[in-house]
Amino acid sequence: MPHDISLIAILAVGFGLALIFGYLANLLKMPPLMGYLIAGILIGPSTPGFQADMGLATQLAEIGVMLLMFGVGLHFSLQDLMSVRKIAIPGAIFQILAAVVLGGAVALFWGWSIEAALVFGLSLSVASTVVLLKALESRGILDSANGRIAVGWLVVEDLVMVLVLVLLPVAHEFLSDASGNAASLSDIGQSIAVTLTKVTAFIVLMLIVGKRVLPKTLWLVAKSGSRELFTLSVVAIAIGVAFGAAKLFDVSFALGAFFAGMMMRESEFSHRAADESLPLRDAFAVLFFVSVGMLFDPQILINEPLKLLIVVAIIMIGKTIAAIALVLAFRYPLNTAMTVGASLAQIGEFSFILAGMGLAMNMLPAEGYSLILAGALISIAANSLTFYTISPAIEWAKKNSEFARKLDLRDDPLAQLPMSTHHDLLNGQVVVVGYGRVGRHIAARLQAENISVVIAEQSREVVENLRKNNQPAVCGDASDPAVLIQAHIARAAFLIIAVKDAVGIQQMVETARTLNPSIQILIRANTDEDVELFTQEGLGDSFTPEKELAETLANTIITRRAAALKA
Repeated sequence: MPHDISLIAILAVGFGLALIFGYLANLLKMPPLMGYLIAGILIGPSTPGFQADMGLATQLAEIGVMLLMFGVGLHFSLQDLMSVRKIAIPGAIFQILAAVVLGGAVALFWGWSIEAALVFGLSLSVASTVVLLKALESRGILDSANGRIAVGWLVVEDLVMVLVLVLLPVAHEFLSDASGNAASLSDIGQSIAVTLTKVTAFIVLMLIVGKRVLPKTLWLVAKSGSRELFTLSVVAIAIGVAFGAAKLFDVSFALGAFFAGMMMRESEFSHRAADESLPLRDAFAVLFFVSVGMLFDPQILINEPLKLLIVVAIIMIGKTIAAIALVLAFRYPLNTAMTVGASLAQIGEFSFILAGMGLAMNMLPAEGYSLILAGALISIAANSLTFYTISPAIEWAKKNSEFARKLDLRDDPLAQLPMSTHHDLLNGQVVVVGYGRVGRHIAARLQAENISVVIAEQSREVVENLRKNNQPAVCGDASDPAVLIQAHIARAAFLIIAVKDAVGIQQMVETARTLNPSIQILIRANTDEDVELFTQEGLGDSFTPEKELAETLANTIITRRAAALKA
């Protein structure tokens, strides 16, 4: 060839192998990123055959990191985080500390340096956003209370890791100075102050200028009507802001891209920006995982099996126990604790970013990087199996342990209506299961007509806020008969099921009709197929939001058209 084709070779071979192994991983009910990592291992320097250019692969990985973090920022919702903040914030911080202590202690026992132990522990502490979202979505619990807690928990972990990426170079400077004299500490303090000043300046600039300029830029480009220009503007902003942040403020590409996404979210075109940039983000995310796999040394599986076993145990047992213990300490039921624990029993992209940075700065030995990557591969592969064991494990524990039964039925004041609730509100009332967007509108409309409403909702924060406003509400999963009993379903006139959980609906209906045979039941359905299924099962009248919206719009047009003809 008359010219260098290293980039073309990486793209052709990398994408090709990623497609093959990603497809095989999907067939095995595992996340495709497992296949991408394996593809990277096969074209890396540790395996025979074709070897990709590591320099180019590293730069492509940086672009992947930018676009991954841009996507995280674009979907970051402060409102969603605040709805579960009381459990997500302390939970995430506690679990990170637990993983750092466990991982750091093990690394020090192996004779690694303090900075290696720190990076190693941090890398084991944060779960994969991609794996968690896919796992929750595939099980239909992404929008459930348990799903919102897990996602909020992960968002806090991501935010902590963003801060870690900023402070890691400063920590390296501090820990690498073995003398620890006063002058050195003074210099380190000055370095921290300068770093935080630069980061603060960047954040202030983004909040003041970026929050106005970036959405306005999207709006101006959208007016052109050109789809390719709109896509180009999204990508240019993501990479441009990340590059500018690194050059002008010494901020990581990851942090710059994250804030670019956050500011882009302020635009009315944020959903379109997410959709238009998704194919490119996905493509470079694949290259990121492929490049991560290239740095993996498969010999670690043979040379250090005991160390690898310890790493997997920290990820899948140590972190999980810490999460379950804290969720239970916050008086959530056993099912919620197990779901959150299983969701976070793996590590992923942030772990790779941290480990890669540690390796590049000589903070982490190559062996540590390989152990982290091998631990990620195993924990991701086993994550689906972990989810499948939740229900059988809970049932077995409840059957064989009085303590487990107590944990599953917590003595929780929010699980019972207050004694001060007036009896007039609990006779002929409407019980609304789920206080999401649909349930909230239904309750508000009924209350405007002076119809008493009792809310059954899984989110403790939501129930606490409702009770502050003197709204009768109980906390718990309404498929558990105890929750509907506490909502006084026996004296209710209507049961409205406004949640998406099609699995628990039948149990709710059975409980309601057993205790109140004359009750009328209305169900929110997700699809026309659900409506047909609910009708066949005789569960009650069901409606889809899309169909009801279409009926409302059509009726409005017909009414206004008739009025215009009469005029």
